[in-house]
Amino acid sequence: MSITETSTDLLLTVEQAAERLQLGRTTLYALIGAGEIESVTVGRLRRIPAEALPEYVSRLRQHAA
Repeated sequence: MSITETSTDLLLTVEQAAERLQLGRTTLYALIGAGEIESVTVGRLRRIPAEALPEYVSRLRQHAA
């Protein structure tokens, strides 16, 4: 985690979200495109709400059970 990135960030860049999930940036864009991970646009920027990551992991765990 960098100095500018804290665990209290409400919105993450795609790169930050990919790093937290230990996925590649391209994979995360594919998940966003498929509607698996929520994203929002702020102007021309794509951001991932921080709470979207645990929600995604939770859905993965439910499908695995």
